[in-house]
Amino acid sequence: MKKVLTIAGSDTSGGAGLQADLKTFQTHGVYGMCAITVIVAPKPDDWGYRVFPLGLDILCKQLETVFEGIGVDAVKTGMLGSVELIKLIAEYLDKHSPKYVVVDPVLACKGPGQVMNTEVADALRDVMVQRAYVLTPNLLEAGILSGLGNLETVDDVKKAAMKLRELGAKHVVIKGGSRLPTQVATDIYYDGEQFHIFTTDKIEKPYSHGAGCTFAATITAELAKGATVLDAVKKANAFVNSGIKNGFKLNEFRGCLDYTKFN
Repeated sequence: MKKVLTIAGSDTSGGAGLQADLKTFQTHGVYGMCAITVIVAPKPDDWGYRVFPLGLDILCKQLETVFEGIGVDAVKTGMLGSVELIKLIAEYLDKHSPKYVVVDPVLACKGPGQVMNTEVADALRDVMVQRAYVLTPNLLEAGILSGLGNLETVDDVKKAAMKLRELGAKHVVIKGGSRLPTQVATDIYYDGEQFHIFTTDKIEKPYSHGAGCTFAATITAELAKGATVLDAVKKANAFVNSGIKNGFKLNEFRGCLDYTKFN
């Protein structure tokens, strides 16, 4: 069984972060491991996000365990929390050179105004993008990392994808989803030569907490098993769409994907 590591935040609600990654890895038949960067604990009264980065020494010990004690076939990164944590992760990636690194450049939780600071955004752009075999930003993240700001059309997304590849990412998948003003939910993959556009029907009141994490985790698992990036993205698109369709209400603030059904 292929061994896959997620370096990400722990979502106490269980819907996103490394919890979503591990559920996805299990569903796709790979062995999941984790290194926790931050702990996210939403407020019960309004679900505003509280983010608590862990110390460098704690992350270092976790990375030692996995990289030096086990080994990995693919790595996914999610919420990294601080510049120092990002630099430490980059050191381990450079030292151990995993074949596949999927960078999900998390800049915000889906909470009120919870965008991370500009120093973290700069570090993701300057340190992590160039180490990404596949980069999977959403519209907000792609606009910030590319420097193009708000991405409002498919052409805007294509320009951002080309810019992000110029910054070093080998493959770029921008998760437009239902946020683009199109008739269908749209994700765009740029392989450096051509664009591949994936569309699905928009879902009314989607239960989508953790969808971005699940999307990137599916790509990671499929790459570890030997899939091409294009096939991995196709599988991720279909799996997330199914998860949202079959999703369920978690509480009055969030609804989560269902990982037990796939149709």
